[in-house]
Amino acid sequence: MSVLNIAAYRFVWLADPASWVVPLRARCTALGLKGTIIVADEGINVFLAGRDADIEAFLAWLAVDATFVDREGRAALQDLELKRSRCDAQPFGRLLIKHKPEIVTMRRPSVKPGEGRASSISPERLAAWLARGHDDDGRPIVLLDTRNAFEVDHGTFEGARHLGLERFDAFPDAVAPLRAELGDETVVTFCTGGIRCEKAALYMRDAGFSRVLQLEGGILNYFEKVGHVHWRGDCFVFDERVALDTDLKGSGAERGAPAAPRVRPD
Repeated sequence: MSVLNIAAYRFVWLADPASWVVPLRARCTALGLKGTIIVADEGINVFLAGRDADIEAFLAWLAVDATFVDREGRAALQDLELKRSRCDAQPFGRLLIKHKPEIVTMRRPSVKPGEGRASSISPERLAAWLARGHDDDGRPIVLLDTRNAFEVDHGTFEGARHLGLERFDAFPDAVAPLRAELGDETVVTFCTGGIRCEKAALYMRDAGFSRVLQLEGGILNYFEKVGHVHWRGDCFVFDERVALDTDLKGSGAERGAPAAPRVRPD
């Protein structure tokens, strides 16, 4: 059996996201999908797995159903940041749909990702910068891992910095002391699928960091577009696959890694 996995998100101000929980749960249940969906005023975060046809039917429904609109009454879910991968068995044990204050918890109300995206860099361009050792203007590059410390232990970019986080809402306080130190460098934030590094880049921009970009689509998009270049290890994921290698195949369980935490970084 081949299972299609999707990781998708979009920051957009939603209209009455609490009302989305029931129809989302009903549709996923009808299609036999498992995983986690989080909705909040600031957007949606989706991690699901199932048969190809059922995943595609779900995505098509999300894009057109009249329930899923932004505060202006426009279709809200037509441009999800979407990553696909495959495995041999269902990696999720259940279906969980939640309405929460944030789709990824930072506890900084001043950061409003629904009002505009953070500046980004493509995986291909980042790989070119790393090969040269500087950005297009000759500035040094700092890769900043915005994930939790135990995720970093599974793998990260060569030379990347991390903040030893136990959870993402500690990021603002942990990064603040680096403002003066990183004043002349180009900082590229990254995370698994793009959601944490996008919010981190927005916070850093508002906090006065002068040159901050997010890695578009995160590590999984980098693996898909570039592969293993400049990366060491695997990428931890919050499901039974434990970690993905640079070919987007489950690797952690085969190597005796501990079971994935059941709580996602949201």
